[in-house]
Amino acid sequence: MTKATLRELADLIIKPIITEKATLLLEQNKYVFDVVPKATKPQIKAAIEQLFEVNVVGVNTMRPPRKKRRVGKFMGYKALYKRAIVTLEEGDSIVLFPDV
Repeated sequence: MTKATLRELADLIIKPIITEKATLLLEQNKYVFDVVPKATKPQIKAAIEQLFEVNVVGVNTMRPPRKKRRVGKFMGYKALYKRAIVTLEEGDSIVLFPDV
């Protein structure tokens, strides 16, 4: 891969999600990330493997429906986003909470 494509892969992953459900999934070696809505499963897999140097077994994605938001009399929508649940190979892990 060239440096340009490595940089593009890194830009697909926005941030890890740390919620109660996501921390429960950590026990099953599954990690949840916000990704760019145009990202595909093979791109997400390649990005996670390249960024964290782990082996990805599976990727599940979801695009929840947009929620309406109101500011005064104006109606609008929250931004569209996509979540990816990444299953890692047995023995691999990603450190989300470094020892501080």
